[in-house]
Amino acid sequence: MESSSEKANQRENNDDGDKVWLNAHQDPMANLYTFSSSISLADLNADGDFKLLVADFGTGTFDMKLKVFKGTSLFMESAIIDLSTALVTFYMDTNDPRTPAVAVASGPFIYVYKNLRPYFKFTLPPLEVNAVEQDLWNQAKEDKIDFQMLKEMLESLKNEGSEGELTVRSLKFLSLPLDEMENFASIYEAAPLKRQTVITCMNTLKKSMADDDAVSCLVIGTESKDIYVLDPEAFTVLSKMSLPSVPSFMSVTGLFDVEFRIVVACRDGKVYTLKRGSKTAKACIELTSQAVSLERIGKNIIIGCMDDTLTCYSTKGKKLWTVYLPSNIVSMAIMDYKARSFKGLLVSLNNGETRVYKDKFLVSTIKTNDPVTAIRFGRFGREDSALILITTVGGLYVKILKRTATFEGKDLTPGPPPAQSVKLNVPKKTKLFVDQTLRERESAVSMHRMFQHDLYLLRLTAARSYVNALQKSLNPVSSSAMEPLKLSAHIQGIGPAFKLTVNLQNISPSVAITNLLITFQFDESLYALAKPCIVVPLLVPGLCYTFESLVECISDKGISDTIKVFVLRQGKSIPIITAVINMPVSEALVIV
Repeated sequence: MESSSEKANQRENNDDGDKVWLNAHQDPMANLYTFSSSISLADLNADGDFKLLVADFGTGTFDMKLKVFKGTSLFMESAIIDLSTALVTFYMDTNDPRTPAVAVASGPFIYVYKNLRPYFKFTLPPLEVNAVEQDLWNQAKEDKIDFQMLKEMLESLKNEGSEGELTVRSLKFLSLPLDEMENFASIYEAAPLKRQTVITCMNTLKKSMADDDAVSCLVIGTESKDIYVLDPEAFTVLSKMSLPSVPSFMSVTGLFDVEFRIVVACRDGKVYTLKRGSKTAKACIELTSQAVSLERIGKNIIIGCMDDTLTCYSTKGKKLWTVYLPSNIVSMAIMDYKARSFKGLLVSLNNGETRVYKDKFLVSTIKTNDPVTAIRFGRFGREDSALILITTVGGLYVKILKRTATFEGKDLTPGPPPAQSVKLNVPKKTKLFVDQTLRERESAVSMHRMFQHDLYLLRLTAARSYVNALQKSLNPVSSSAMEPLKLSAHIQGIGPAFKLTVNLQNISPSVAITNLLITFQFDESLYALAKPCIVVPLLVPGLCYTFESLVECISDKGISDTIKVFVLRQGKSIPIITAVINMPVSEALVIV
């Protein structure tokens, strides 16, 4: 739940929303259904007019299309065979004019469009088929086993943990009812067995130059826990790296020919990093819940999670800060406002808010009637600072950042006082300090040896004292497993008569203790006890028993001594536990 100061800040940002953004276009009936990974802004004709590209999901079963918007009107659309996983634009050559290509990942394929026309289709390399599964289908083809035996053997193979390694044909065969299995097996048993993976995420990586229009490689993550880097011209695999889990979100920085880093959030709730030359990933972050989105700003990795938190980590995995949000995170994107050198994070929430964060500070809020599923900031048309929002009901909203817009955020979370950040007036180094530093530098070895010698001697003394306490039962808690007791004793009064109180507790969880005695050791020339021996009744576990005795000081010398309290078992002379009381000087014997 947000604090009152956070709510006030949110209301203020809502009021400032109209001062920061201009409503350029609103179309609640645009019928666009997509996510942030499937939209992009690109100058497709190299004329300075940036267009909006959307991989539309349609109904989820059919009517999937690649749509291109010029301004606010639909410019072109092309059918897509399957649901889109990701859409990116990249430069695949150095030809003039500098027109980018469009890559749409769908299933195991990447469809590449050049000049808004189909140019190339890349297919992921096939995976190795399980040898046992291949042998089973070969036997079914040669009629050595019937479909019932084939079903039992495939189910056994699936239960062994090879479900992810089975082909689509075997999984489809096992999902059919019994009356359809035989017909399915007879139709497909003669076809060659293939195992294909699918693409889960895609991004781009500059090849050798960091320019905006430099040639870029495609980086794709697959269901088979692999990362592929593709050549932009021949579409061959330049590099293949493995992950411990299936990648969900990916951020790429650097140059392929020089040095690059790939940060991947996987389905196992961990974030892994891959570098140039490494074949396997290195785990750097373990999340508290599953990731919803991942973005990278500079050297900071910002991850939105399902527990409604926005957390920032360093590249080495150190947590820097966490922001708790009032609703579920739907989507995230980077806001790079180059005119003001502002780089922030756009976060859309399930309550219809789209928030702008600068580090952990909330600087602006946009409110829509429906949650935003796809968000993109960049150049649209000839406007440099446009914000594209696509909602869950298919609405398209375009907002333009005002030229006078400024983003300022304050940290409203409780923290150290401002005085803590004031630098201390540290005095200059004195000659004594410099001489001491030189002495320590010259005698470092001997000083370290002396320190180690004293440390070992301290440990030896402590160990001897502990052993002595155990042997003489001087510890306040019994070390015996048969009589687990806790003893405390204290004295009351100013003399010459004192009241001695002994508290005894059985700390065993369930066993009662009997046949105990409480005795005292003292100087009989100084003190006299009314009860030198106390018989302890049955001790119930957990209860604290109190025993009292009067002590009288019989000496007139004005000195004091100690009284030791022993708890013994009847018939034994070795005490179970001991307490020592330091007696005060009797008030009546103080000489004025």
